[in-house]
Amino acid sequence: MASWPSCNEIVDCRRCPRLVAHREKIAHTKTRRFADQEYWGRPVPSFGDRRARLLIVGLAPAAHGANRTGRMFTGDRSGDWLYRALHRSGFANQATAVDRNDGLKLIDCFMTAAGHCAPPYNKLTPEELTNCRPYFADELDRLKRLRAVVVLGKIGFDAYLRTRQELGLANPRPKPKFGHAVSIDLADGVTLIGSYHPSQQNTFTGKLTEPMLDNVFQLARKVIEA
Repeated sequence: MASWPSCNEIVDCRRCPRLVAHREKIAHTKTRRFADQEYWGRPVPSFGDRRARLLIVGLAPAAHGANRTGRMFTGDRSGDWLYRALHRSGFANQATAVDRNDGLKLIDCFMTAAGHCAPPYNKLTPEELTNCRPYFADELDRLKRLRAVVVLGKIGFDAYLRTRQELGLANPRPKPKFGHAVSIDLADGVTLIGSYHPSQQNTFTGKLTEPMLDNVFQLARKVIEA
């Protein structure tokens, strides 16, 4: 495992001045409901089972979620939705994610993101996505047992296909369209599955419901157990 990018390599990254300034400002100013907590305020590393058959690709840490707790999708409502679904489908040992020391473990599942720093307005620039891609590429190159990839949102979808291309892996032509619960069988035996992101914008409006999210991970379960 020593040949994987170390946590320090990601955590110490300062390639994107805009993101560095934003994540550190948020960690300093905080928000009222978490004013008594020490914020992580650094890039958030990927985590999970390095022999996983399922990969989850998110967008980027939330300002007062992972940027505060230091673990992806931990401490915010998006994570509440995601980990409940992962627990119901057998990919997590518990349904809650509060902080890095809460005992959460991913089962046959690895979690990464297109970007590892909390961006202003939840939007990464093309240059920032490019700067983060080497970490993603290294992970994909080392996750040798992957059977299914769930992408949370179109940005993650595009980032995954772009990174595959840079690694010399074949992508469908023409480029497939992103859609919720749409599955795409790739030439190397991996199935790509789209999902709406469990952001409040989607969950509050009903664009994404818990049964819809469950359906995505039930589909992933069927793929890896086939």
